[in-house]
Order: sequence, then C-alpha cells, then structure tokens
Amino acid sequence: MSVAVGKPRGDEEMQQTGKETEMRTTVRSAAVLSLTALVLTSASGCASLNKKQEGAIIGAGAGAVIGGAIGKYNGSTAKGAIIGAVVGGAAGAIIGHQMDQQAKELKVKIPGAVVERVGEGIQITFESGLLYDFDSDVVKGSARSNLSNLANSLQQYPKSNLLIVGHTDSVGTTTYNEDLSRRRAVAAANYLASEGVARERLQTTGLGESEPIDTANSDAAMAKNRRIEVALYASPELVAEAKRQAGGS
Repeated sequence: MSVAVGKPRGDEEMQQTGKETEMRTTVRSAAVLSLTALVLTSASGCASLNKKQEGAIIGAGAGAVIGGAIGKYNGSTAKGAIIGAVVGGAAGAIIGHQMDQQAKELKVKIPGAVVERVGEGIQITFESGLLYDFDSDVVKGSARSNLSNLANSLQQYPKSNLLIVGHTDSVGTTTYNEDLSRRRAVAAANYLASEGVARERLQTTGLGESEPIDTANSDAAMAKNRRIEVALYASPELVAEAKRQAGGS
C-alpha cells in the first residue's frame, strides 16, 4: 500500500517565497520613507519634540507613523498637528481650497496675529502680549475682538478642528511655565467656546519654554517665544465630505 506524501518545498519554491516576503517589506519601507519625506518637505525646523508634544500632535489627528516622523524632525507642535492631518490627492485639494478662503478672511479679521497656510490647514499665532497681561491667563478686553472674530470664522466654517498651543519664554521654572502656558491655552479655548464654538472641536496643550522660535538671549527673542498658536485642520466630517466630492471612498 502506498501512502501519498505531500511534495516537500524545494529550494526554488523557498527562494520565491523569500523574495515575495522581501518585496512586501521593501514596499512597506518605501511607503514609510515616502511619508517621512512628505513630512520633512512640509515641515520646518529641526528640533526634536518630546513625548508630550508628540502626544498633542497624535491626539490632534495624526497617525502613529506621521506623528512619530514629525516628532523626530519638526520643532513645531502646531504645524505638526496640521501636517499630520493631511489627506492628500483630490480630497486634499478640496480641503486646501476652503482653507485658502478662510485664511484670506482671517488675515483681515484678526489684525496683529500671524496667519499662515500650512499643508491643508491654517496656523494662527498670537503674541501672548496681544491676549494676556504679564503673568496672567485672563484674556484682555482689548484682545476679545480678535478671538470673537476667530470664533465667527470658525462658525462660518464649522467642519474643522483646532489645537491651541501655549508657549512661554524661559524666565521662571519649567513647571511654572508649562502650567502658565496650559492655562493660557485653556483660557483661549474657553473664550472661543463662550462665543459659540463647539467644545468638541477644541483641544489644548501647554508646552512652556520647550519650543522657542528664537533662542537669542534678548527681550525681543523672549517676546517672540511668548505666544499662543492655533492649529486649524480638517475634521473627519470635512475629510469624508471632500473624499465624496473627489469621487473617493
């Protein structure tokens, strides 16, 4: 009586399987490298972000791979949040067109702030002196019109989310500065919410002195570092709508 025995895997078959595995690994690696290249091309700065900054970016909508790449190569949490939310393709172009329109309007409506188009989003930077008195987290009366105008714009374009990032200079202890920057970011978010912006659209973080934009030891440099940055990027609802318009899924 004969017994059927399965054909053993020969050297040629094993080599072919190995080649297929190697190819899949190469494709995955190429995808990661391409994604990292996109982040590096879009981002500015070279300082590494700490775990708190990476968490803020990922919490704002970046995938793990994107968030990790930004955390390694980009020194701006606000820009990183925007870049991490990039959709790309035709849908990204649709989102970008809306952001173009909103950015143009914001440049007129909030004088004194710096409005920048970044990727498929917008970054708005307020000097802390524009919003708060020294060592205070209470929004100044003179600053409320700017935040009110920002709130009006957010209501006009309701399908976006925000990450509000507080920064300080290096005067004082690290712990105190982180707490002050966090309280200032929360105060700005609370004011926007009081003006009708939905709470679920607002995230905040305070980075203290950890992310300076000017490292010179001067009053002018410290004034630049004391700031509130607002990262504005597409919500999941806007992404889905843009994909439908673009004919995608």
